[in-house]
Amino acid sequence: MPPDNAEQSAWFVENLQPHEAMLRSWLTSRFPSGIDIDDIIQDACVRVMRAREKGPVNAPKAFFFATARNLALNAIRSSKARREKDTVPIDTCEFLDEASDVHETVARNQELEILTKAIQALPDRCRQIFTLRKVYGMPQREIAKKLGISARTVNAQISIGVNKCAEFVESYCQGGIQ
Repeated sequence: MPPDNAEQSAWFVENLQPHEAMLRSWLTSRFPSGIDIDDIIQDACVRVMRAREKGPVNAPKAFFFATARNLALNAIRSSKARREKDTVPIDTCEFLDEASDVHETVARNQELEILTKAIQALPDRCRQIFTLRKVYGMPQREIAKKLGISARTVNAQISIGVNKCAEFVESYCQGGIQ
């Protein structure tokens, strides 16, 4: 029997949503700007959730990333077939950076995971403002307008977020957080 909506929502919040920022960052660094990252992530979420309806998903983060990667590759292939000028040929995309050391790649991925955990540890409002500014690049004035708060509050929350993330990372590196 497939999971109900409440169970699906809880599973999504626990297993996919925490990795969205890291996935967005990874996709942006690996694929040309001609693909719509938002669409890729949304489609990946839908496909993972559909797969979960059919049976358990043992490694949701890995499945989420692999699904998004495949969707991005398909988007590049289809745009190449349509001969869009703003896409990069698939041969030139660095999906696996063979020139860099494996250790560097692993370390970079671990750093992204630690940063994601640091952002998730922020208080709700602070995390929301911090993410809008630092992940999505939204200007502080727009954030203030969107959330109905002052620009000074936005600035203060971003400062708090930066400081708390720095403390989290420092504590994590010293072995205080697992």
